[in-house]
Amino acid sequence: MRAAAVNDYRALAQRRLPRFLFEYIDGGSYAEVTLRRNVSDLEAVALRQRVLRDVSVLDLSTELFGDRLALPLVLGPVGLAGLYARRGEVQAARAAEAAGIPMCLSTVSACSLSEIVRQVKRPLWFQLYMVRDRGFMREMLAQAASHCTVLVFTVDLPVPGSRYRDVRSGLSDPDARLPRLRRLFQVMRRPRWAWEVGVRGRPHTLGNLESVVDGNSVLADFFAWTRENFDATVSWKDIEWIRQCWRGPLVIKGILDVSDAHSALQSGADGIVVSNHGGRQLDGTPSTAAALPAIADAVGERLTVLADGGVRSGLDVARMLALGAKGVLIGRAWAYALAAGGQAGVAHVLRLIEEEMRVAMALTGCIRAREISREMLVRSA
Repeated sequence: MRAAAVNDYRALAQRRLPRFLFEYIDGGSYAEVTLRRNVSDLEAVALRQRVLRDVSVLDLSTELFGDRLALPLVLGPVGLAGLYARRGEVQAARAAEAAGIPMCLSTVSACSLSEIVRQVKRPLWFQLYMVRDRGFMREMLAQAASHCTVLVFTVDLPVPGSRYRDVRSGLSDPDARLPRLRRLFQVMRRPRWAWEVGVRGRPHTLGNLESVVDGNSVLADFFAWTRENFDATVSWKDIEWIRQCWRGPLVIKGILDVSDAHSALQSGADGIVVSNHGGRQLDGTPSTAAALPAIADAVGERLTVLADGGVRSGLDVARMLALGAKGVLIGRAWAYALAAGGQAGVAHVLRLIEEEMRVAMALTGCIRAREISREMLVRSA
């Protein structure tokens, strides 16, 4: 099958990945209500078609935190992406660099920050959680300060959400004998992945966590580290500590409420990501498309407002911008493409999104991405 859209890459990823890895990236928490809302609510945002305007020259570039981007787009943090393709985060970072946009590396990536920065010249963004081990956090902040321009601090994971798909696929209990056998059977059914990633993609580790985990099994290390280190006591005072340790732009990811957006502003953050963790945490929350306008109205003049959740096309990127975001993070879209086609797949998805944005802008009469506003949308009666 030749991929023509992000959803085609989703289908290709499902064919290539062992079931437990596909379900991990594709699934959400509980009944996945929020996961579905993210997609359906964004699709339902109606664009206002305008005609007979000179749209022969379009400018899709923007500026975020002093950095000029070819597109108002960032590869958002995706955990374990290095298991979707051989040295997967490296391949994704190369595709992002070629497209002129940043990649935000997850704390729980398979490839370490140091490995990736040896392969690309464009500075990364780095995503960090507040964890109990503050010594580890200082170490990561020091590394990030040397190689990254923006720190994205994820705040919506004091405890992990329950994801039924991970239980059914055998992922959530990595040490138990029956789930191990179930995953082994799934790997055997994907011989191409088993060779390209399972064998040639070694070492399989959590690259950024090598100093603090056992290193016996990447999946066991992942679940053990998150279970033992995610800090349920975290509060806005901890953001002040981060602000003292990090001098660059600080972005708080996981904001869905206007009052929390005001708190982010007061904490000294430079930006926020309106996000519900891709529907992977608290099921039943509003979609990001529903939450974004009020938050952008409240703090958009004083904070750089970014958004993620449900973005599957360039039209969706345009919708998010029209709803009030200054930039958009994508997650599953690039992870599907990475699993299906490696660096070339990610590069193709980024080209698709660019072309879809061009069509959306041309047919709504907007020639500059940074000027997209609610004038692009059909106003409800």
